Amino acid sequence: MSAPTPPANSAPSSRERLHVVVLSALEERILVGDLQVGDKLASESQIAREFGVSTRSVREAIQALETKGLVQRRHGGHTTVVRQDVNEFIGSLAVTVRQLLATEPDYLRQLMEARRMIETEVIDLLVASETPVDAEVEAALDAMRAARDSGDFDGFVNADAAFHLALVRCSRNRILAIMYENFANLINEMIQLSSRVPTKSLEEAYTEHEEIFARIRDRNGPGAKALMRQQIARSAEYLRIAIEKELEEDRNV
Repeated sequence: MSAPTPPANSAPSSRERLHVVVLSALEERILVGDLQVGDKLASESQIAREFGVSTRSVREAIQALETKGLVQRRHGGHTTVVRQDVNEFIGSLAVTVRQLLATEPDYLRQLMEARRMIETEVIDLLVASETPVDAEVEAALDAMRAARDSGDFDGFVNADAAFHLALVRCSRNRILAIMYENFANLINEMIQLSSRVPTKSLEEAYTEHEEIFARIRDRNGPGAKALMRQQIARSAEYLRIAIEKELEEDRNV
């Protein structure tokens, strides 16, 4: 028995493939910065001539770019680049999260959960790399030690935040780094607030970070992840206590 003949539309048409070629090329130009935010794309006919395709293929490519949020078609037929890359998108997301935090305290807990997911999963990338920890991570740990020795609380908290950011950057995963960098100010503020709950000394806090550093350096991924989860869980609890204390003080004013 012979195999059934596939329907005529079972494979992508040449026009559809050309649309993908145009889409990929224009998207690449936007993401690498050849086309900046505010720049206008050439007309559909000009793009069609450049790629040797129909204006219909160009129109479909631009529609896909608009769906991705990279361009916006404006009145009069002009198409403008509205987002440079994922960094700007996540930056606007960070603003949205900050606004939500101001109106709904539970978002603080959710942000801590997101932080835990990023920082623990990053450890897998670090221990599998040729350089589990780099100079930026070591410098942050050195700054924590110096702040501990001098009793500089604010300096210690800033170095604490820098340590966690450095670990994410050291993973060499650009998307995770961009996400974390955009939320870094929020995370720093949370660390500042949670660290003011009098539960442990700077010595204890430094030792905690030093052990995480040592386990990552020694490629002990499970051990480092366990310590990181414990540390962030404690920070989340300290944050809850600090927020409740502030709310209580506000009610008593």
